[in-house]
Amino acid sequence: MATSIQLSREAEERLDHLASETGRSKEFYLQELIERGLEEIEDYYLAAEVLERVRKGEEPVYTSAEVRKNLGLDD
Repeated sequence: MATSIQLSREAEERLDHLASETGRSKEFYLQELIERGLEEIEDYYLAAEVLERVRKGEEPVYTSAEVRKNLGLDD
């Protein structure tokens, strides 16, 4: 899937420098950034949604004692 983005001048220069110093393409590094960063972004935003539901009382919350008991770890 082809996608285009516009980078700041500074980011473009840094990317150009990295590519020229390492002999890899800019596309290689952009793909790396997206693939590695996507997981972090997903974790952050999905966790923020859960936190909002917890604050609204819409998400169940358990104490560590309840979790240990439910998992049979206190036996």
